[in-house]
Amino acid sequence: MIHQLITQTHINDFQRDGVVLIKGLFADYVDLIRSGIARNMFEPGPYAAENLNKGDEGRFFDDYCNWNRISEFEDVIRNSPAGHVAANLMKSKQVQLFHDHILVKEPGTSKVTPWHQDAPYYFVDGIQNVSLWSPVDPVKNASLRCVAGSHLWEKPVLPTRWLSETNFYPDNEKYMPVPDPDNEGMNIKEWEMEPGDAVAFNYGILHGARGNSTDVRRRAFSLRLFGDDARYVERPGPTSPPFPGHNMQAGDKLRTDWFPIIYND
Repeated sequence: MIHQLITQTHINDFQRDGVVLIKGLFADYVDLIRSGIARNMFEPGPYAAENLNKGDEGRFFDDYCNWNRISEFEDVIRNSPAGHVAANLMKSKQVQLFHDHILVKEPGTSKVTPWHQDAPYYFVDGIQNVSLWSPVDPVKNASLRCVAGSHLWEKPVLPTRWLSETNFYPDNEKYMPVPDPDNEGMNIKEWEMEPGDAVAFNYGILHGARGNSTDVRRRAFSLRLFGDDARYVERPGPTSPPFPGHNMQAGDKLRTDWFPIIYND
């Protein structure tokens, strides 16, 4: 059954373009997410990062893999419509959690989120996957920007490190250079969003975001989910997130004790 927040058109658009806007997906959980983000920033996890170089203005904080220590995030993951909607969009019977991620750009932060695909950083292979990116502040000029159809490109985009801008993996031939979607006339999807709205996008979608030149914070909560066809895949170097000691082999389904099932049709 299709969740009442979406229609068949949402599913068709997601399958074709790899990205779609879901209005009000987390509308009933905005305050809870804000509380979780505040707690996360006060008690950063081992993967927390400040993504500015010396001399850059503002603050660009991100952190991930904190759901099992921040109860607000676990509440949202297990009780919001995210799992049901994700299953519909992916055409999957089952939905597993990969990880949570928060990204906070304070007012006056000029640092952009560089164009990238998430898939090359992950050890997950399969087409049934979705990220749900949701702001808890109104966003206009600092919204997520996604290149429609980029999940179907022949080669993945070379993953790089955000601060040093060095290559994440040593083999450049398997990847295409990071394109410039604005100058190359690509079909960029970008929406003005209210707190609780969500952009749903495939791990293979090229995406980025402008800096936050406004006087309003831009706090975003993201869930990375995957479906029935997801399998563990080896990459040519360390993945992000790394999940050390997982003991999975290439072709394995991802272990449910680390990556819990949050929806089952």
